[in-house]
Amino acid sequence: MDKKAMIPVEIVNVAILDKRFIVFLKSSDNDRVLPIFIDEQQAQSIIVLINHVEIPRPLTHDLFKSVLDSIEYRVSRMEVSDVRDDTFYARLIVEGHGDSFDFDARPSDAICLALRFGAPLYVNEKVMDKAGIIMEESEMHEDVISQPSGISEIKTVSGLDMEKSPADDLKRRLEIAIKEERYEEAARLRDEINRTAKTN
Repeated sequence: MDKKAMIPVEIVNVAILDKRFIVFLKSSDNDRVLPIFIDEQQAQSIIVLINHVEIPRPLTHDLFKSVLDSIEYRVSRMEVSDVRDDTFYARLIVEGHGDSFDFDARPSDAICLALRFGAPLYVNEKVMDKAGIIMEESEMHEDVISQPSGISEIKTVSGLDMEKSPADDLKRRLEIAIKEERYEEAARLRDEINRTAKTN
C-alpha cells in the first residue's frame, strides 16, 4: 500500500459479535471508525487495561512491557498500515538508546503494547478509506450497536463511561468475570451497569 498520511485514532469500544471480539478505532478527524476483529486473549488484554482491572499475574503484553522497560526501550507508536484480503497489518515502533526499530505485528498485539506504554495509535488513511465505517457519537456508547456496513447486534464489553457508573458491586462482578475470562457474563454485567447509570 502506498505511503499516505497517518490518522490519529483512539479506542472507543471493545465488543462481541457472534462470540467474536471487535475493537473499534475512531478517527480524531471525523466520525469514521475502523472495526478490527481480535482474539479473546487480546480482547482481555485491552479490556483489563481500559477498565483499570488489577490482575494477580501479568498478562503476556504486561510481561513484554516489563522486558522492554528493563532494557530501557519503549513503544513510541503503532500504525495500522495496510489491509489485504480482509487482513489488517500493523507496524510497532520501538525506541531506545538512540535507536528506532520498526516491527511487523498484528494490530491487536500492537494496540495492546502501545496502550501499555501510553503510545499513540494511528491508522493509514488508505486503510480508513477502504475499511472505515461511519458511526454517530451516540452509537459508540449504546449497549447494542447497529452498523450500516452490515455489522449488527454487537454487545458492549467495554466503554469509555465505565468508571462513571455508581454501581460498585456490578463493577466488582464485572472485574471478576473479566479475570476469569467469562466474557458473555462480562457483557451482560456491562449492559446492566449502563442501564443503572442511565437511571441515576
